[in-house]
Amino acid sequence: MSEPVRIEPWDAINQRLVAQVHPLDWVNPEPASRYNLVVVGAGTAGLVSAVVAAGLGARVALVERHLMGGDCLNVGCVPSKTLIRSARAAADVRDAARFGVQAPKDVEVDFGEVMRRVREVRAGIAPHDSAARYRELGVDVFLGEGCFTGPDRLEVAGSTLRFSRAVIATGARAVPLPIEGLEDAGYRTNEDIFELTERPARLAVIGAGPIGCELAQSFARLGSQVSLLEMAPQVLTREDADAAAIIASALRRDGVNLITGASIGRVEAVDAVRRIHLERDGAAEWLDVDEILVGVGRAPNVDGLGLESAGVEYDSRQGVHVDDRLRTSNRRIFAAGDVCLRHKFTHAADAAAKIVVQNALFMGRKRVSDLVVPWCTYTDPEIAHVGLYPGDAQEQGIEIDTYRVPLSGNDRSRAEGDDEGFVKVHARRGSGQIVGATIVARHAGEMISELTVAITQKVGLGALAAVIHPYPTQAEAIKATTGEYMRGRLTPRVQRLFDLWLRLRR
Repeated sequence: MSEPVRIEPWDAINQRLVAQVHPLDWVNPEPASRYNLVVVGAGTAGLVSAVVAAGLGARVALVERHLMGGDCLNVGCVPSKTLIRSARAAADVRDAARFGVQAPKDVEVDFGEVMRRVREVRAGIAPHDSAARYRELGVDVFLGEGCFTGPDRLEVAGSTLRFSRAVIATGARAVPLPIEGLEDAGYRTNEDIFELTERPARLAVIGAGPIGCELAQSFARLGSQVSLLEMAPQVLTREDADAAAIIASALRRDGVNLITGASIGRVEAVDAVRRIHLERDGAAEWLDVDEILVGVGRAPNVDGLGLESAGVEYDSRQGVHVDDRLRTSNRRIFAAGDVCLRHKFTHAADAAAKIVVQNALFMGRKRVSDLVVPWCTYTDPEIAHVGLYPGDAQEQGIEIDTYRVPLSGNDRSRAEGDDEGFVKVHARRGSGQIVGATIVARHAGEMISELTVAITQKVGLGALAAVIHPYPTQAEAIKATTGEYMRGRLTPRVQRLFDLWLRLRR
């Protein structure tokens, strides 16, 4: 019988979730004498590793101490994007007059219903990641703390699992920031922000990375008074500066009090208020809020796994050390997902898990460095990126040409009222070979895959120019970058040859 797990609020919806991803009455199976693969952690990387290996006929054990589905299902992608959708609906009602639609002035957001829907969607998706489903797929599912006790064995809930190969896929977790008084005053992370049932009147979000920007905008649209605090001079410091500027403008338009270049000195509880003391431009300020959301700070889950007993090298910041084939210092043990990867995305974990299965069980030689990983920040508008930024290209000694097309010139964008954004494509200088791209658009995440395919399949801008795009679509902005490229190839010499040819054809 597994240890009970409880998620707040402990209503019928969350009880249905837990019944899928950590059943209270689950009985671990009798372990096999030896497994082809033991997977520790049932987040995306672990689930994919287990199901792919089992589908190929391997004997697989899957170990999870908490909730199957990991961060993505329970406290990450699924709940956050569901919340974002409700926030976008609220913003669309607010902005309806732009389109000649007069919405009632007294439209209110039912925050409790918004959060109920978040829980409902999560519980509805949970069967896909459930313990019962994986058992039906031929995986031995063990719920409990897993700990390596040697180079080829792991203990869980009193059972010893011996293996030929193993995968560490324990993910990462939110960690507290070293801010005086923050722990005592109380704060939330992505791991418990979705437990809210009442809207915070005043919310401070610390960190203007993807999580911070997405949730700051969403809570502001849902009616909270939001302040977003960032030490750097811009939001989304990893992203293209032009793209980040558009997001900053969108955040302010949605009512977010954006405070950049700020350092937080301490936090204190004053009655029921959390007071944040900060410094900006050399001046001391303070900010009173009802809730604090920390949107930065992640650490790999490596503690308590007995990695020393397994001969697996790791550190508390970078996680498990792996080579380019995702093998650890123990040749029997591999790792995948947030516990070891630089790109901490669900889709990167999925791709890495498939590499692990090939390399661990079938003597494959797949390399994680060969992956071309796109990503998206789900603000409104979204930022999607793949490949190199100009700074990356410069560091690698790659000269590039950049082709930028604003959405203000795209017919569909103007019709939709979503013309704030652009498509920016970077190609090797003098050629059409695409090495990177950034898109800022309401559905940029749906558009970036065309350019990801172009990079992975070496489809240059010249070839992409021949692809017909439906009219009118925002994706035509991608086609427009190929037009910029083709016009650049029309040199004066080529133009003279064209002129001569046309004169001869008169």
